[in-house]
Amino acid sequence: MANGFYAVYGTFHPSDGIPDTAERAKLEPVISPALDTLLRDAAAAEKHFADSTKHQAPPLIEGDLFTSNFEGATAWHVGTCRISGNEARCPVAFGYRGNATEDAKPVNWTDSLSLARTNAGWRVDDIGYGGTAEFGNNGRLTETLRSAIRDGNSTPP
Repeated sequence: MANGFYAVYGTFHPSDGIPDTAERAKLEPVISPALDTLLRDAAAAEKHFADSTKHQAPPLIEGDLFTSNFEGATAWHVGTCRISGNEARCPVAFGYRGNATEDAKPVNWTDSLSLARTNAGWRVDDIGYGGTAEFGNNGRLTETLRSAIRDGNSTPP
C-alpha cells in the first residue's frame, strides 16, 4: 500500500498544495477515510479562505504537501514497515534533484509514512515529515491539514 501511495503521488508532479477533487479521487483507494476527510475539509477551508480574501492572499498551503521538501521529491524508496497492532510505520528515503540548469545540490531526507488497518485493509493515514529544509514541511501531515482547516475557516467572509 505504501508503494501504491507513492505511485499515485508520482502522478502529481509538481505537487502543489491541497489536492483537488480529481487528485483526491486518485488517492482515495490508498488513504484512510480519516485522511480523506481531512484532505476534503482542508480543500473546503482553502476555498473559503480564497473567497474571503478575494484571492488576494497566498494559499494556506503551498508546495508539496506529501513530503518534507517544498519542491517535492524526484525519487523515493519505501523501507521496511514495522507493524504494531492496527498501525504500521514505514521509513521513506527521498531525493530531490533540480533540473540541469539549477546550481542547487541534490537534497536527501527521510520521512515516515503511517498506515492504519481499515475495514478495506491497510491505508496511508499520516506522514511524519523528517526533512530539515528551511521552507519545507515539519511535524505531521495531519497537523498541517488541521491547521489549514482552522485558519481557513476562521477567516471572516
